[in-house]
Amino acid sequence: MSSQTVLYQPKISEVLRNINKVIIGKDEEALLSIVALLAKGHVLLEDVPGVGKTMLVRTLAKSLDCDFKRIQFTPDLLPSDVTGVSIYNPKTLEFEFRSGPILGNIVLADEINRTSPKTQSSLLEGMEETSITVEGEAVPLKKPFFVMATQNPIEYEGTYPLPEAQLDRFLLKLKMGYPSAKQEMEMLNRTSGTHPIHEVQAVLSREELVALQDKVEEVYVDATVTRYIVDLVRGTRNDEGVYLGVSPRGSIALMKAAKAYAFIRDRDYVLPDDVKYLAPFVLSHRMILTSEAKFEGSSPEGIIADVLSKLSVPVQRNVSE
Repeated sequence: MSSQTVLYQPKISEVLRNINKVIIGKDEEALLSIVALLAKGHVLLEDVPGVGKTMLVRTLAKSLDCDFKRIQFTPDLLPSDVTGVSIYNPKTLEFEFRSGPILGNIVLADEINRTSPKTQSSLLEGMEETSITVEGEAVPLKKPFFVMATQNPIEYEGTYPLPEAQLDRFLLKLKMGYPSAKQEMEMLNRTSGTHPIHEVQAVLSREELVALQDKVEEVYVDATVTRYIVDLVRGTRNDEGVYLGVSPRGSIALMKAAKAYAFIRDRDYVLPDDVKYLAPFVLSHRMILTSEAKFEGSSPEGIIADVLSKLSVPVQRNVSE
């Protein structure tokens, strides 16, 4: 976690407390999930089964007074299973639209890499356009709209890995990791009776969440910080170990995430440290390394750290002036 003083907005703090009751030792992942939510972005959770990916999404959803939908992706899932379909009603002699799970507020896309690219694209269209196309007609999605997708990076048999252009649609890519021995013992103690997720209550309404998202957009980003973001992103394109660097969409995503992170820290302006902290989570999945770099053991996170080490940290101007 960042060394900055933790001063969460009161309602956000309550949501985090809910998550921490259910998911032990994943404070950073919980915080970053809310960063993406407030920035109107989406999250890809990638890790092995059983480390709490789905439980994190369920707890976040229960903490918000929003419609929660879950899509279990399988090889036989069709795009209409995601978006919905029009069904003929013989009583009214008209077609009626039956909405799919994507028309919820909080959508869990479980094991997104288990379904075909055609079905994946039906979800990713909504993530990018905030609307879906059903039988040639555009159907707007609800507000707020937030997707947390999970995938298992270990088992590749029978999967359809997301191409880089679709990975780019996710604001953040997170990994849960295994808990420590102490955390795992505490987990067993908490779940020995009634699972704590059943005690989670909604603490943030739909209207409050939309209002917070609008407030995030008002957070100030100084020109020096904007330049810092651009220099960082351009640095990933110029590194010899990178085959494909971060696109301009990545620059926009990093700025939006930094604004949400600053807001959670009770600031109305972004610091360079916000950018440095968020960069690996926002940028690493938007890069393709060369075969040589992979063979030598390089990683996107390592290259981002190297680029950051070569950049001069800007001096933030006094925003009160």
